[in-house]
Amino acid sequence: MIAETVCSAVSAAGLGIAVVTAYRRRFLAAARIAAYSLVPIGLVMTGVVGWLADTALSPTAWAGFGVLGAAWLLFTGTRAVERRRGTTGDGRKAARRAQREAVAPGATAPPLGGPTARPSARPSTPRPAPRSGDASEDFSDIEAILKKHGI
Repeated sequence: MIAETVCSAVSAAGLGIAVVTAYRRRFLAAARIAAYSLVPIGLVMTGVVGWLADTALSPTAWAGFGVLGAAWLLFTGTRAVERRRGTTGDGRKAARRAQREAVAPGATAPPLGGPTARPSARPSTPRPAPRSGDASEDFSDIEAILKKHGI
């Protein structure tokens, strides 16, 4: 009974604030305030407030919420493990795609040594000779910068 009275008072106060806001010619803000202020009275009229009041005092309902929380934790925990292992269908596809993208098209397979194996400082294939003309002149300073940084 008290919850319904409080919700009605909150809605009435909100509608009053919306009227004052509309009087100040801020109609968009007034409409938003009116929408928010109608929510509590709508919850009272649908019976949600009464259900919440009954649920808050029921030990069976709290046990049910606990069971739902445990189920949610189990579900999210297993999904996290699946994603980490890559055992889901999407995870396997993403792992294969990442492996394909990690290796350049013309490169050999990655070394089997793992993180301790270091790639060679220079690529194994020689660079193509620069073409004659203006194109080689345009890239000469870029090549100098790349050589300076060891690329």
